[in-house]
This record gives sequence, structure tokens and C-alpha cells, in this order.
Amino acid sequence: MESGQVWLAAVNLHAGSGKTASLWREAEGLLDRMQVPYECRYAGFRFCIAEIAYHAASEGFRKFIAVGGDGTIHDVLEGIMKYVDISSSSSSPAGISDFTLAVIPIGSGNDWIRIHHIGYDIRETVSLIKAESFVRQDVVKVTVLPESRNQGTPVDGKHSYMVNIGGVGFDARVCERVNGQKARGKRGRLLYIKALLYLFFHYRSVPAVVRCDDGTVFEGDCFSVAVGNGKYCGGGLRQTPDAVYDDGLLDLTVIPAYSLPRVLLELPKLFNGRFNSVKGLKICRGRSVTVLPLSGKCELVEVDGEIIGNVPVRFEVLSEQINVLHKP
Repeated sequence: MESGQVWLAAVNLHAGSGKTASLWREAEGLLDRMQVPYECRYAGFRFCIAEIAYHAASEGFRKFIAVGGDGTIHDVLEGIMKYVDISSSSSSPAGISDFTLAVIPIGSGNDWIRIHHIGYDIRETVSLIKAESFVRQDVVKVTVLPESRNQGTPVDGKHSYMVNIGGVGFDARVCERVNGQKARGKRGRLLYIKALLYLFFHYRSVPAVVRCDDGTVFEGDCFSVAVGNGKYCGGGLRQTPDAVYDDGLLDLTVIPAYSLPRVLLELPKLFNGRFNSVKGLKICRGRSVTVLPLSGKCELVEVDGEIIGNVPVRFEVLSEQINVLHKP
């Protein structure tokens, strides 16, 4: 069978707080019984997932199963897009729409699956893969602009890709803290909540300019900027609750420098989908979003939970969509 018809399962052995091996064995058995052709490759470190996906795409694989959480999905996408970018100058370039991305959700962070109604029932998920239950979804290119600095080193147009939510400010600092805890061997679903509570009392807003398409929508002290084509982050928080994954647009929510009591007062609305009703937020929708610093402090940027650099940064929806697993 040609590799383009075989699924490449990229297994993140560090996902799921150590449960990956047992849950993946269950998924393997189901894939075999349902006669879904696949090849499996393992990674002991998360950054290796992107390289696995890139090399597999180079070999002709076009269907990918990310076995892990949001970070694994992000890394598989990075590998696919690296191949798409490199092949663009070849005689037979690959398109984003040539690829299909599915997931066996095992990780501690599983927000992307929420927008596609995928649950934790592995049998049901494998059944969706077998039934080829896919839809098209937008892919967002995120470019760290050349003026930024990362630990004193110039960043010359570094870019990443996302299929859910990216952020600047508070959100990125929470991701930084959570990822640092994971790097030290800590696991569990409470990591994000603990980081959230810690930074509520320690984070300080930074001055920024936020532009949507050709217009400036915010200028001043900023607590957080969320840019999404997905609705959920941080285990179900909804900073962009009206985002649509295939409309070709980004949803933008800017939180100004509110006082701590005000932030805590409005916090429940992040969970119930009513966050857009908070007065004073700057909310808009467009094909591109740019965040620029207003002072010497270059705040962090996160994409699908991963830190990619510092502002200034530009988010833009690509014209071509990727195929993704979806439960109708």
C-alpha cells in the first residue's frame, strides 16, 4: 500500500501523565481490528514529534494521527507545514489540503478536540478515523517579526503555525509557567489552574499596540491578547468564544489592564462562554492581527500552548485549509 494511504501515528511518550503506553496499546488494537492501515513512530521528547512528521511527509505520508495532547497536535502540524514550505520551491509542491490530521487524545491539555466534538472514548475516535469523518479547518501562520529579540538574539522572521488559539501577555506567561513545570517532571490537569492563580497575583500588564487587518483596535496597557480560530484554551477557558474554525477569519479579544478585583470578578465568564459580554474588552474579527510593543519590554508569544518568541508578532489566516478529524 502506498504511504499516502497509510496513517502515520506520531506517539508522544511524555503525554498523558505517563498513560500514553497503555492507552496507545488499546488504540493500536482497535486500529488493527478495524483494518485501518497505519505505521507508528515514537518520540521521547516533544520537539522530536515535528521532525517525525516532517520526515514522514517527505516519505509520502499524507495522513497523520497525533497521539497525545494539544502540544502533540501542534508539533505534528509544524512538521507538516515545514514540509509544505520546503516543497513549495520544488517541481511538485505539496499543498496544505493534501494532508489530514487526526488525534488520539491522551495528553493533559486537550482543548483543540473540543471544537471538533472529539471525546476521550478511543473506540469512538478510531471509528471516526475509519469512517473518514473529516472537515476542512483554517491554518494560521504566526510570524515573529524581525525587530523582536529572544534572550538577546535577533529573530529574523521566525514563524510557527496554529489551529486553535495563540496569545500575548498573561496567557503566554501562564503557558511558560506550565511548560516549565512539565519540564521538571510535574504532571496533572491542575498545573494550568495553579499557574493561572499564581500569575493573577504576580503578572503586570504591558503597553502594546494591537492591529486587526489595517486598523488599530487597541493602544495602551494590556493584560492579555488572545487570537483564535478555535474557542478553547487552558482546559476549557473561552477567550474567543465565538471563533469559527473554517470561516477564514481570526477572532481577537484584548483585555486591557484591569484591576485584580475586576479580573477575579469577571473570571467565571471565561468558563461559561459569556466572556464577550465583559465591558471594556476590545473584540474584533479579521484575516490578520499584529501585536507591537509600546515599550522596551517585549512580551512573550504563545501558539497552541507553546512559546515561540516575543512581540512584535503577526497572525494571519492562510488561504488553504487542512483536513481534520471531526465528529458531526
